[in-house]
Amino acid sequence: MKLNQEEIKQIIPHRHPFLFLDEIIELESLKYGVGVKYVKEDDYFFEGHFPGKPVMPGVLIIESLAQVGAVILLSSSEYKNKIAYFTGIQKAKFRKSVVPGDKLVLKCELTKIRKSFGFGLARAYVNDQLVCEAEISFAIGEL
Repeated sequence: MKLNQEEIKQIIPHRHPFLFLDEIIELESLKYGVGVKYVKEDDYFFEGHFPGKPVMPGVLIIESLAQVGAVILLSSSEYKNKIAYFTGIQKAKFRKSVVPGDKLVLKCELTKIRKSFGFGLARAYVNDQLVCEAEISFAIGEL
């Protein structure tokens, strides 16, 4: 299943300037998803990170990955109209800078869901090169 940004907004509550997904190119609810963020020169965070040498902040790469995880979870009818909150980030590694012009491919797999908590593995790529990876955990709450 593929989703454009408007369809993504029907699933997760994130909005500009904190929606970091342009599209979902693969989706299997409650299991796996692949999202894309087209990193643009005029993205607001480049103004201060860093002037003259723009680099996408690592925390925003992690947030982008988590948003893919949220789409995987919240696209299921079982979790419709819920919200996913970060509860942990483990083993995060940043391997390469993400800069304007990059197509950031965001892959997330949900590995375990227990009632109101879940866990996932997340990896981000640019040109098939791993730029970030982390284990994430989340709590499921009411919207």
